[in-house]
Amino acid sequence: MKKIFILITAVIIASCSDNLESLNENIKDPSSVPGETLFTGAQKNLADQIVDLSVNNNNTKLWAQYLQETTYTDESNYDQVTRTIPATHWSVLYKDVLKDLDEASKIITATEYTLPEDIETKANKLQVIEILTIYAYSVLIETFGDVPYSEALDIDNLLPTYDDGQTTYKALISRLTTAIDALDTSKGSFGVADNIYEGDVSLWKKFAASLKLRMGILLSDVDNSFARTTVESAVTTGVFTSRADNANFKYLTAAPNTNPIHANLVLSGRADFVAGATIVNDMNDLKDPRRPLYFKRTQVIVDTIVSTSTSGITTTLNLKNPIDVSIEIGDKASNGPTTLGDISAIGTSSLGIDNIAETPEAGDIITYLGYKGGKIGSTSSFSSHSHVSDYIAAADTPGVLFDYAEVEFLLAEAAARNFAVGGTAKSHYDAGIIESIESWGGTNADAVTYLAQATVDYDTALAASAATTPWKEVIGNQKWIALFNRGLEAWTSIRLLDFPTLAKPTEAVSGFPNRYTYPIVEQTLNGANWESASTAIGGDKAETKLFWDLN
Repeated sequence: MKKIFILITAVIIASCSDNLESLNENIKDPSSVPGETLFTGAQKNLADQIVDLSVNNNNTKLWAQYLQETTYTDESNYDQVTRTIPATHWSVLYKDVLKDLDEASKIITATEYTLPEDIETKANKLQVIEILTIYAYSVLIETFGDVPYSEALDIDNLLPTYDDGQTTYKALISRLTTAIDALDTSKGSFGVADNIYEGDVSLWKKFAASLKLRMGILLSDVDNSFARTTVESAVTTGVFTSRADNANFKYLTAAPNTNPIHANLVLSGRADFVAGATIVNDMNDLKDPRRPLYFKRTQVIVDTIVSTSTSGITTTLNLKNPIDVSIEIGDKASNGPTTLGDISAIGTSSLGIDNIAETPEAGDIITYLGYKGGKIGSTSSFSSHSHVSDYIAAADTPGVLFDYAEVEFLLAEAAARNFAVGGTAKSHYDAGIIESIESWGGTNADAVTYLAQATVDYDTALAASAATTPWKEVIGNQKWIALFNRGLEAWTSIRLLDFPTLAKPTEAVSGFPNRYTYPIVEQTLNGANWESASTAIGGDKAETKLFWDLN
């Protein structure tokens, strides 16, 4: 009996042991993630990082002087250290975008699909992943300069070397050409897993060609011959031709899938940003019709009344000082809580109002409802400066990775450089402005009126420019306005064209940042390779110009 009991006990123990091991299995979560799911996640992480304006993630909307901080002004003053923004940008693009895209590609390559629709879309899926990978790497190089590339994404190599930026950039363009050629527009790709084009391969091909155009233009000053070939090839392939081609990431109305700006400005309950004075002042001077589409009006102080007089229906308010704010005929004037009426005349130190509601007294402060931006680098009261429009702050406003207006400005640059892209610099410049105004909600009549101004008309503005390369000033200024709310690409355009002329922040901790400095963690953990890369680019400093930024 004792032997039988021992045998039964051993069987029970062995059986229990097997059952205990099975208890460690997670039956709720999958043991592996489909490549399509990784692609969707990487796509969102990429869009979030490009779109975001959180000072913890992306400073470029402040550096392009589209916005100004209200209370904490470190980032407006070019501080990259306090919040270690470069480390976040680096980590998101390498870990949350490129690594997930790499894994998605490996999994999809290894998956033996059984459904016919999956079999026929597999090849296109791999090329779409390749195109987004190239986009992400191009952003890294445009941001930092030399970065890990040939040894990147290998989890067994924690100390990757840095590759030469220009060599890598050209290699990426070659990869892009291969991907474009490999796309089969007669078949689909990711379908609903693709939150940009819903799997439309013809649109991905246009996106890839437009990206190739952008990358070629960036190399124009450093290798004009290579740039020309790249740009002309991209145009031959077929770049964006309307806003229907735009690469817009689709956000939803409910967290956590809202546009990051909605989280920054609305869900946070904070009042951290107002419009930047640089763009508001320029748009005021140009009477730009996009002002109400970009910003909200606020009460702007004009001056103090010293006397009034009335002749017929017009009451003239004589002011203490010359007017130095951007008032327009039709703006509403107020003195405190009372709206006095629409401004009908503007003098050096006076305002005229027809059929005034109430005649103010000497000593009253006159205000008008207009656009005012915060001084760059200085604290700026949230209540007394313009805020971004409701559209920009909305939860489901699409995140723009690339749009048709930008393509037209890139073509204007190409034509100005005498590249064979069809049309003239002026025709593409005009098309870029018209598209920008109309896509934001303005009318064609608004665009025509705007273009007719001497300060906007391409030929007139070109003749008036005192810049070394006048077309860079003319195109650069208008491209910057059109790229509003797209900080990274606006920052890149500013560095390439050297326009517009930006304000010097009041407490700048460096010169204008021509690059993100390398993450501090790279200095401590990958020191030898960091030091080698820093030496190669001319020093790990904010002011160091990257290989393509020559003039």
